[in-house]
Amino acid sequence: MNARRSDAQRSWVLVLAGVAFCAQAVEPKSGYEYLKAESQEMQDDEFQNPGMQWVEAGAERFNAPGANGESCASCHGEEGEKLDPARIAMYPVYDQALKHPVTLQQRIHMESEQRLGNKPMGYDSKEALRLEVFVRHLARGQKVNVQTTGPMQPYYEKGDKIYHTRAGQLDMACTLCHDLYAGQKIRANTLSQGQSNGYPAYRLKNGRINGLHSRFNQCYRQFRAEQMPVGNEDYVALEVYVNARGNGLEIETPGIRF
Repeated sequence: MNARRSDAQRSWVLVLAGVAFCAQAVEPKSGYEYLKAESQEMQDDEFQNPGMQWVEAGAERFNAPGANGESCASCHGEEGEKLDPARIAMYPVYDQALKHPVTLQQRIHMESEQRLGNKPMGYDSKEALRLEVFVRHLARGQKVNVQTTGPMQPYYEKGDKIYHTRAGQLDMACTLCHDLYAGQKIRANTLSQGQSNGYPAYRLKNGRINGLHSRFNQCYRQFRAEQMPVGNEDYVALEVYVNARGNGLEIETPGIRF
């Protein structure tokens, strides 16, 4: 009886220790820090980084005329030099007119449709991602700076709840991999903190640029959980939380990730 009680007590100690560990404030650490040296070299070298092809394609699209003959460059300069890198680093931002946050990609969609008269692009489509990669690359080296107070607070809290909620047949939550087990191995790969400062990022696993919402769905697929439509309000809230969780990290887009 005493032995069983002792075993149970030890189990609870381990559970509580894990909960306490998750509750601690962890210093943000870029996914770059968890890459193998050769992958870090690939990201650092613009000639080796395959994501730079998407940046170049995005630059072409940025300068291409829209349905009304205008282009993104008409307002923002051929190289996007009139865009504010510090502002880019703040996305998602609260839109006073819409009364909710918008992601950087959503802003690109809105500008494309409303300013250029273009047909809607699919969220995380190749065309949209090329533009997002190009624009976020302009803020490379800027520190992520997402607002979490004021009108953004409810969305930050909602994203926080989603991040910590278990889902799927495997009963998993984002926090289990990226807080509790960050730095440990899963098969041959090292789990990172799941920071978003490199996104949109080039994933070696599927050989293409991946948007953040598509990456969320890839994780939910691994959980064997129901996936949500990219661009939906829950994923926007999750992006608010995940980006803010990396406040202070430098933007690396296009990052290299496994």
